[in-house]
Amino acid sequence: MNILKHGLCGSRLAGDSVRKIAARLKGLIASKPAPTGGLSGLLLVLCLGLSGKAAAFDLQQLSEQLAKPSVIHGGFIQEKHLRALPQPLTSKGTFVLAKDHGLLWLLKTPLQQDYRITAKGIARRDASGWQMVPNKSAGAEQNRLFIAVLQGDSSGLQRDFELQLQGEANDWKLTLTPRSVLLKQIFTRINIDGGALVQRIELLETQGDSTVLRMLDSTANQPLSDAEQHDFAE
Repeated sequence: MNILKHGLCGSRLAGDSVRKIAARLKGLIASKPAPTGGLSGLLLVLCLGLSGKAAAFDLQQLSEQLAKPSVIHGGFIQEKHLRALPQPLTSKGTFVLAKDHGLLWLLKTPLQQDYRITAKGIARRDASGWQMVPNKSAGAEQNRLFIAVLQGDSSGLQRDFELQLQGEANDWKLTLTPRSVLLKQIFTRINIDGGALVQRIELLETQGDSTVLRMLDSTANQPLSDAEQHDFAE
């Protein structure tokens, strides 16, 4: 176990608390000789007592936290880093993520284009309405993955990835390493950072390209508008 990473007895005691405990132990040892094994027993009791107070933030808690909002509105900045280009390709827009409906992905710059991603696939809006986009298997897998990430579907992610979670509820990092053959052909790793909601997604691709997606000003306190309900229903 990496003690520097996990902390004394697996907890995250602040430095002051550690020093206070050490001072108390030193005083106990100095005032009364402990029998053989006494200090070890005292440390064991200390560890057991602290472990319940500093339970690690786990995947189940993260999944429940991200699954709470019914609707999330926000903005995004997406940077696509290509090996052949010195500068990333940047796009900006807004999004609406609705539980049991899907995702509206509304590009504003450098061009304006609306997309809808649901369990049925990707649709693109044109002058006559929403039109389904032909989807290859790899593209469908990425769409399913993207929604699973934003909605905190850890059970779905665990089917295809090894998951490693670090941090706390308000500041965490989740690393996804592909299991499936299909995803190994696309990604080497996916890094996700967040707090109450997902804040940043980094996709590292096998051929050396990468995508960084930053979610901006996300809120979970507004229901779907009439227009948004219509977009999902159409």
